[in-house]
Amino acid sequence: MILLVIDTQKGITNHQLYNFESFVDNIKTLINKARDHHIEVIYVRHDDGEGTLTKGNEDFEIYDEFKPLTYEKIFDKTVNSAFKNTGLLEYLQSINEKQVIVVGLQTEYCIDASIKCGFEHGFEMIVPEYSNTTFDNQFMSGEKSYQYYNNMIWKNRYAKCLSMEETLLLMENIKYDKKTGRKRY
Repeated sequence: MILLVIDTQKGITNHQLYNFESFVDNIKTLINKARDHHIEVIYVRHDDGEGTLTKGNEDFEIYDEFKPLTYEKIFDKTVNSAFKNTGLLEYLQSINEKQVIVVGLQTEYCIDASIKCGFEHGFEMIVPEYSNTTFDNQFMSGEKSYQYYNNMIWKNRYAKCLSMEETLLLMENIKYDKKTGRKRY
């Protein structure tokens, strides 16, 4: 199991996001639980090439409240999927990873693409409640987008959509092989 934190960058992580406070609290809780239980936390940043989310700009960096530790991996992407041409897929395959907890931004863009791509590559995708969010758009409010993807599109199709309590319990119950130090499922 790994915790994959997608696009929680300074330039787009702000109070205009749907349910912002719960989103921030839940991700901080999940990051802390992962670190406490030796679950790898991996970050993904989106590089638009030009504009707000451009490598080298302060807005490109991870939101301060989710800041990676020096040893935690960061993969950069230029498309919606965290798995396409980033090295993440190859890394997860090399460590024989099977479960991916997905959190971050934005529900209808990079989270959706990453969940579906992860599913297609055979990963068990896990989506904790209120750990992804988005902005209002011309078609749906951030709340409607969240509800639509979490409750209709992903749930029981592409991902296990779990409560925070269920996710935290799952994280606490990871078993390790004492001889190899590797996770057992």
